[in-house]
Order: sequence, then structure tokens, then C-alpha cells
Amino acid sequence: QVQLVESGGGLVQAGGSLRLSCAASERTFSSYAMGWFRQAPGKEREFVAAINWNGGSTYGAGSVRGRFTISRDNAKNTVYLQMNSLKPEDTAVYYCAASRAGWRIPESHSEYDYWGQGTQVTVSS
Repeated sequence: QVQLVESGGGLVQAGGSLRLSCAASERTFSSYAMGWFRQAPGKEREFVAAINWNGGSTYGAGSVRGRFTISRDNAKNTVYLQMNSLKPEDTAVYYCAASRAGWRIPESHSEYDYWGQGTQVTVSS
């Protein structure tokens, strides 16, 4: 069982930056692909970005490409989401997730096996 704990959320003005972190309890963290998803009030959970087991492949949703960057530090069992040029429409609860298919960069939430509890990001205009 992999436990994931997100941190780094908060309130920021439009145009600002935040870095989210997700710490994993599993010592085999480096074998998992990791992803970030978000869910705004009244909306479905949507894919944000994913990274494969060694960080060699990443992919981001079109809405965040060029503004958000996913990365990982396997020595620290942590995945990050650097968010720049934030917009009010980025406001959501952000979740990290782990997939056993470590070689892939999954976009569908159904491909992930473990989820964190989420961290709130609020962007004011």
C-alpha cells in the first residue's frame, strides 16, 4: 500500500507561482509512474501532468503546458508540480497519484492505483 501526502497548496494571486509536493511512503517509489490531477467544484477530476518512473518522460495537459512542470526526486520519494503563471481557472483541489505502470505516463485516472488526499490551490484574480 502506497501512502501519498500532498503539500504546498494555498492562496496565490493570478500570475503567481506555487510548488506542490507529494511524498510517498513506499520504498519502491522509483518504480511507479506519478501523476497530478485536479478537481474544481462541480467539475470532474481532470488530468494535469504525469511522469514516468525515472523522470525521462513527462506529459502535461494542454491547459497547463508551458506553465506547469512535473518532476520527481526518487532519492526523496517525492514528486513535484511547479505551477507558474497561475490563473483563476487553475483553482481546484490537486491530487497526486501513483501507477504501477511505471514505464508509462498515464493520463486516465483509472490507470492509477493509489491517491493522495489532495491539497487546495486557490488563485485570486
